[in-house]
Amino acid sequence: MVKVVGVRFKKAGKIYYFDPEDLDIAINSNVIVETVRGIEFGQVVVPNREVPDDQIVAPLKKVIRVATEEDRLHAEENARKEKDAFDICFRKINEHNLDMKLIDVEYTFDNNKVLFYFTADGRVDFRELVKDLAAVFKTRIELRQIGVRDESKMMGGLGVCGRTLCCKSFLGEFQPVSIKMAKEQGLSLNPTKISGTCGRLMCCLKYEQDAYEEILSRVPKEGAIVSTPEGQGTVMEISLLKEIVKVKLDKGNETDLKSYKVDEVKVIKDASSDDEIDVDLEELKKLED
Repeated sequence: MVKVVGVRFKKAGKIYYFDPEDLDIAINSNVIVETVRGIEFGQVVVPNREVPDDQIVAPLKKVIRVATEEDRLHAEENARKEKDAFDICFRKINEHNLDMKLIDVEYTFDNNKVLFYFTADGRVDFRELVKDLAAVFKTRIELRQIGVRDESKMMGGLGVCGRTLCCKSFLGEFQPVSIKMAKEQGLSLNPTKISGTCGRLMCCLKYEQDAYEEILSRVPKEGAIVSTPEGQGTVMEISLLKEIVKVKLDKGNETDLKSYKVDEVKVIKDASSDDEIDVDLEELKKLED
């Protein structure tokens, strides 16, 4: 076991572990730490605790100090400078007529580097832009191309649910989502209905997937032959969340469906697997990628 504190550098950002050494650091405290990017100002979201060795990415860097009032003022000054840097870079991009969209700017806490995040459809030759920016800011410049999901996380917005985007408000890391999740949850496979603001599959497909998988493991598929308290029949409809199946009995009126709870039926012959999806597969593949 290793003693650590968890630090975030942005709201809803990824949590990184650091060695607090002899410091007892309370949650929500600000700290100064050393990262691969340089000295950074962050917030403790996981107070002192011990975690298994396999959860640590070695080498574990140390907390330099608990942030002082002077450190906090410096971080606020950097935030103001980032807004000015954004305007300057935006103008430079237009001057060089580059096909790229500037998304965000970050100063490292020690001002040794300025990072510019952008999106673009392909590769961009920004060597001349970097030279111009270095001449203006007199420090190291890094331009980093990001994807559409990271763009939405940085810029924020509202989802189809009317709430602030999950990735902006609390989702620290993106979870893998797939078309299979939408299918198993009985959602429309129309790409416009299962894609988020970023144009990719909605992150919230992941939230209830474990519950659906547990229910699906107990519920017979449509077309399965089952025995019921009233005889043998074929499953015609399924209500997953209610755990109810509608069965067409082999006897009587063919249009007469009987509803049963899942634990009232027993599968005699399972339905054949049918994974065909009658939608634009190429478009869905783009969403999943």
